[in-house]
Amino acid sequence: MSTKKKLSADQATALLKILKERFEKNKNRHKGIDWDKVQERLEAHPAKLWSLEEMENTGGEPDVVSQDKKTGEYIFYDCAAESPKGRRSICYDGPALESRKENKPKNNALDMADEMGVNILTEEQYRALQQLGAFDLKTSSWIETPAAVRKLGGALFCDRRYDTVFLYHNGAESYYAARGFRASLRV
Repeated sequence: MSTKKKLSADQATALLKILKERFEKNKNRHKGIDWDKVQERLEAHPAKLWSLEEMENTGGEPDVVSQDKKTGEYIFYDCAAESPKGRRSICYDGPALESRKENKPKNNALDMADEMGVNILTEEQYRALQQLGAFDLKTSSWIETPAAVRKLGGALFCDRRYDTVFLYHNGAESYYAARGFRASLRV
């Protein structure tokens, strides 16, 4: 990541305060995880703090959802009730955006995620998130799409309706005001 992708000391302090408050308010998302250890790891990885700030600024409300027992990394997901507002009305990827001749969206999910230094959720991660609460009751979120599906012009997205998580497909170039993407970040 470039040196521009670093928070000032004041920005880092403010973000850590927000993350700690969210962590303490939603203990069901990260049972057995100690905030002080999360904060220590965050402070040791300033580029990751920048990415979390990007998640926060686009409406993702990132929170710790687990820890990788092998690497020790803490895993953050967007935990906003609905797909993040600052990442909606976008198509799936760059080729899909380029294929649109008119009424192009301003951006696409995969390039935005890359610029933010995060990953778009997989179907498995999306379903795991839904075990922590009811998300995307009014919106939907693009998810990582298998290469074979994408090669044929499609892309996948999920939402939650009728207390059930649904997986759908759409043309990768499509975009809707209520569809964005959720991200994950390992720290």
